[in-house]
Amino acid sequence: GSCRHRCCPGRNNACWAPGTRRAHCYCDSYCQRTGDCCQDYLAMCRRAAVGCAVGPWGPWSRCSSPCGVGSRARSRQVTVPPRHGGDPCPDLKQRRGCLGQHPTCGTAK
Repeated sequence: GSCRHRCCPGRNNACWAPGTRRAHCYCDSYCQRTGDCCQDYLAMCRRAAVGCAVGPWGPWSRCSSPCGVGSRARSRQVTVPPRHGGDPCPDLKQRRGCLGQHPTCGTAK
């Protein structure tokens, strides 16, 4: 089989070629775990692998609760998506707890 022009990131069962003894060989990055890669997988696909790159974290949001327990969130963007079995993207969102302390908290209406 041949992976020429068929390098797929992740697990992609549509990315296959006929192999020996009528078995399929695969041209996706998952084939390295399962051991059923086409013979030219490393030469054709891994050399062209591009890992994910992300930008810096954005600012934390305001606390979701003006008074009491809430959460804050921040995110970042993918600048270069993974291709041809490159390293996947890390987390793009983070969340943490916070305690809202707006000046009006605790005052009776």
